[in-house]
Amino acid sequence: MHLPSMTARGKGQARRAAKGRTVAAVARAGFVGRGVIYLLIGALALRIAFSDGGGRQADRGGAVAELADRPFGNVLLWLLGIALAGMALWRLSEAFFGQAGPDGDKPGKRALSGARCLFYCFVSYSVLAYATGDEGSGSGSSDRQTKDVTAKAFDWPGGRWIVAAAGAAVLVAGIWIAGRALLRKFHKRLRISEMPRRVRRIVDVLGVFGGMARGSVFAVAGGFALVAALRHKPGEAKGIDNTLRSFADTGAGPWLLALIAFGLAAFGLFSWANARWRKL
Repeated sequence: MHLPSMTARGKGQARRAAKGRTVAAVARAGFVGRGVIYLLIGALALRIAFSDGGGRQADRGGAVAELADRPFGNVLLWLLGIALAGMALWRLSEAFFGQAGPDGDKPGKRALSGARCLFYCFVSYSVLAYATGDEGSGSGSSDRQTKDVTAKAFDWPGGRWIVAAAGAAVLVAGIWIAGRALLRKFHKRLRISEMPRRVRRIVDVLGVFGGMARGSVFAVAGGFALVAALRHKPGEAKGIDNTLRSFADTGAGPWLLALIAFGLAAFGLFSWANARWRKL
């Protein structure tokens, strides 16, 4: 007789917990962790632009390996992995209870939060696995992984078209990310009115520049996957590292890659601004 009210009360408690201080704190820690990764990728890409990069890959694996080589690197990896797990937990709460804002309960947005939760679960696991000694888990080459996955997909029935569709989806997603950044759509996610004027201007620059650079990398990576599928050459698919290196092969030489590198670092700083000003 009291079961419906108990169920409703339990759901209410769960929703309050998802919107409470603890989940907000781990979400903000997650944005800090994401910022660290993008700052390191940007620094590695800049190093590659004007040298050989010191043997590092400008991708998440390279960032993890770079962090591991710093003083107290293992401790830093644990902190990073835990922070990213916090991001996954926050995205899970959004999937169940909706995002912040008036339209946060839309099924599409909740599904997107669920997909982001799975992504950050994987990233967090790979970083923590690396911290425990499984170096192949956290620092694997994104280029090798991309080519291996593409080659395996080509063996599936219709695999070539699956890869083409995935590449097209990533390309469109990259354009979408860059477009939203250019239009400053991130304003509705941040507590803009609470920022000092100078901070607001800086965050605007970081959000636009960083988002456009990030979107460009995704779009170009998706384009390579699409071309690889159309040509039936899995080796032409590129991970983040080789995608970034391709910017240096243009007529602008290393300067375009340097610009993208600064943009990715800007997105890292923008992630830190989210840690402070994001609506949760």
